[in-house]
Amino acid sequence: MAMGKTPGSSDDEGDGAGFAEINITPLVDVMLVLLIIFMVTSSVITQQGPGGGTKTGLKVNLPKGGAADVTARTNDISVAVLSDGRYVLAGNVVAEAELKQAFDKAKELNPDTVVIVQADEGVSHGTVVQVMELAKQAGLGQLAIGVREGN
Repeated sequence: MAMGKTPGSSDDEGDGAGFAEINITPLVDVMLVLLIIFMVTSSVITQQGPGGGTKTGLKVNLPKGGAADVTARTNDISVAVLSDGRYVLAGNVVAEAELKQAFDKAKELNPDTVVIVQADEGVSHGTVVQVMELAKQAGLGQLAIGVREGN
């Protein structure tokens, strides 16, 4: 049997015989599985944020603001303040003393660390100022407030 001939055809028929069919069902199945995998991993990467673990991974209802001017680097600290006033650092709820220790450690590692405060819309102004004052007391003078882009 020659290559490209349909099964059961003889060599005497010449070049007029058609090609064998290719079953693409397994190919489509594999492509759908890959599509699902890419969709899941892209949402995980988006939640993690650019630069590694700088975001907390928690949903905080940020107030609207202008275009995002600050891009988080790997050595920056992102602190989320939840609507009930709890502090979240690296995905863990921490007390004020633990937050101060984290600021002190960040100052020792890199004095140019930027503290990004991501506060919920319902959080009082005083709570945000308190986090910023803790950062200033630790010697971290570069502060930013996380907002979502508004129209």
